[in-house]
Parts: sequence; C-alpha cells; structure tokens
Amino acid sequence: MNKDELKGKADQVKGRVKQATGDLNNNEELRKEGEVDEASGRVQESFGKGRRKVGEAIEDIGKNIKK
Repeated sequence: MNKDELKGKADQVKGRVKQATGDLNNNEELRKEGEVDEASGRVQESFGKGRRKVGEAIEDIGKNIKK
C-alpha cells in the first residue's frame, strides 16, 4: 500500500464516522459532509491502487529487460 491508498482508507473511515454522528444527532449537514469525505477517500484509494499497479508493471518490465 502507498500513501494515497492509506489516506483514502482513512478518509473513508472519517466519512463513515461523520455519517454515523450525523445520524445520531439528526444533523443532515454533518451526514452529507461524511458522504463527501467517504467518496473522496474512495477516489484517492483508487488513484493510489492505480499508481501502485503502474509502478509494479514498470518494475516487471525493468526486470525482464535486465534478463
């Protein structure tokens, strides 16, 4: 995992906590903010996964060239 994946997962958790808190306190604004945080976290995590996969592919190509 890279920094983007970890930050994305953390933002997703933060978003879920905000949503739950908003539900408990009947605070629709906090709930919506949590939904945005969670969605943003999913995007960041996906970006990190893609970045990692590209890096792994480049490493594999480099290893094959050295052979």
